Amino acid sequence: MLYHLLYPLHEFFSPFNIIQYITFRIGASLLTALFLSFLIGPMVIRKLKSMKITQVIRDDGPQEHKTKSGTPTMGGLIILFSLLISTLLWARLDNRFVLVILVSAIWLGMLGFFDDYLKLVKKHSEGLPAAYKMLGQLVFAVVISAYLSNNPANHEFASKVNIPYLKNCFIDLGIFYVFFLIIFIVGASNAVNLTDGLDGLAVGSIGISALSFLLLAYVAGHAKFSSYLRVIPVEGAGEIAVFLAAMAGAALGFLWFNTYPAEVFMGDTGSLFLGGTIGLCAVFMKQELLFFIIGGVFIMEAFSVILQVGFFKVRKKRIFKMAPIHHHFELIGWKEPKVVIRFWIISIMLALVALGSLKIR
Repeated sequence: MLYHLLYPLHEFFSPFNIIQYITFRIGASLLTALFLSFLIGPMVIRKLKSMKITQVIRDDGPQEHKTKSGTPTMGGLIILFSLLISTLLWARLDNRFVLVILVSAIWLGMLGFFDDYLKLVKKHSEGLPAAYKMLGQLVFAVVISAYLSNNPANHEFASKVNIPYLKNCFIDLGIFYVFFLIIFIVGASNAVNLTDGLDGLAVGSIGISALSFLLLAYVAGHAKFSSYLRVIPVEGAGEIAVFLAAMAGAALGFLWFNTYPAEVFMGDTGSLFLGGTIGLCAVFMKQELLFFIIGGVFIMEAFSVILQVGFFKVRKKRIFKMAPIHHHFELIGWKEPKVVIRFWIISIMLALVALGSLKIR
């Protein structure tokens, strides 16, 4: 918004010329989202407390989590509000990627909000029925897939998936790319949702992932950098970096309140849209497979649940003491902060491994 309002005035006031630079708007977006999180965080937490929108801890979870009962949840509203406002202020609103991502964030954010609302306010124990939640995610994924089928990020690579670390190596999925996208986007959304079980774990990992994809988006949107580093060029991808900067800033701001011991939880209101939109950013940048590396912690968490459920159905035994896997480590004696910090370290290591693909290519 500020780009459209202030940049045309640079002929009369030259300092406004700085608005045209993506690097400036990336930094401004991150700081704005961070500031907004700090500003509205205490107000939202007080409101959630006054409305008694608090976490109910399951009896079958780790016993140490009983102390978390009564902690306000639906704090994802802090992230969503800060992210949307910052992006609206600093991104170019004539960019198709920005518009689609913003609509997607609102859609998935509201889906998570209704789930939390039914569960915590209306006291429906299961919240939004799983079938309805999955339907909402599938509708979102199908619409995105249909859009990209007609308006690919890069026409030359429309149905191709880039293989990291290999030069000019792609797999052309053809018509199956649509089905790949649907599974990928829904999976990304749910993977972050499953990771959100310890104080600061999901939001810290999201911040690391957002910063990593921010760099990739900037490179993809820069003609010279994308050519030199052999990254698929995507016209307009630089504006995705502005959105990801806002995500990183909002995540960092929320972490201030969500770090151990948490003052507020994000709930499905935050986790569903964060996973879905960061997965969508990877799709727009044509870096789908790098998501499995950068978001390796989310993949590990989701895979642990799949393994646990599948193995139990077949063998009537459990692989882990509890799934998702972060609970397994708690039950073998790791304290919650240790699990979170070590998972963050893994996230940072995976991000560096993924970004190393730029040089290897």
